[in-house]
Amino acid sequence: MGGLDLIQPSPGTQEPDHSRRFIVVAIAVVVGLVLAAALLLREPVKTVPKIPPYAAKLQISDIKMSQAQNFVGASVTYVDGNVANSGDRIVSRAVVRVTFRDLYGQVAQIEDLPIKLLQTNGPYPDTVDLAISPLAPRDGKPFRLIFEHVSEQWNQAAPELKIIDVTLK
Repeated sequence: MGGLDLIQPSPGTQEPDHSRRFIVVAIAVVVGLVLAAALLLREPVKTVPKIPPYAAKLQISDIKMSQAQNFVGASVTYVDGNVANSGDRIVSRAVVRVTFRDLYGQVAQIEDLPIKLLQTNGPYPDTVDLAISPLAPRDGKPFRLIFEHVSEQWNQAAPELKIIDVTLK
């Protein structure tokens, strides 16, 4: 019987079981790492720009779209239209938010661009900034927006245009 006593450890020399503590600590570390990654990788909250009240006095109409090849062979998309100032102030800058949609009506691309007036009095149509040729009260002028790239998911319909910023003289 003396041989059996050597195989079984006595109750006083048995090591405490640390496996539960290890599992709890491991779970806490994993949860902490996941929360830290989620906080670091989240996208910043986009604030919606406050649209100036005068933007309502600018109307966009007669939207036409066209595409052409540029000198390197890439496709360029043009959005042409008219912008009218129904207010009583001179507009020296206006930014339009252009929203292209996909076949399901979801947003495919959003671009914020300054409106450039279209001038056709030279050998070829050219665009000019509103700061150079301001939009007078109760006046309207043709404009052109130029896109070097439009999302492949675009449904080919005219995009939504919304004035989001205006600078007055």
